[in-house]
Amino acid sequence: MDVDSLRTYCLAKPGVTEALPFGPDALVFKVMGKMFALVNLEGEPLSLSLKCDPERAIALREQFPQIEGAYHMNKKHWNSLQVKMLPPGLVTALIDHSYTLVTQNLPKKLQQELQNPQN
Repeated sequence: MDVDSLRTYCLAKPGVTEALPFGPDALVFKVMGKMFALVNLEGEPLSLSLKCDPERAIALREQFPQIEGAYHMNKKHWNSLQVKMLPPGLVTALIDHSYTLVTQNLPKKLQQELQNPQN
């Protein structure tokens, strides 16, 4: 996967916006104002930070050397992936997992707004 594929995949999810709040090298994706993905646009390999269930994060790090605790983030809850060295299906599944974790922790009002955007 490349940056354009990641961007397209993330933006297709309901309620997602993108921004560069940390400068031109870090593309952030948020759902209802809460970050669920950060793409490091600087250098190679392409790096993607995602929220992850702590137990799953540990298992993923043990199974894949291309996944480690995310730099400058709470390493218990955030993984950093070397995107091009992992199967695309795994990357999209982990994006989905991160998005779900964040949306499940939104206030009920925002969850309802996300599910019914026209109301």
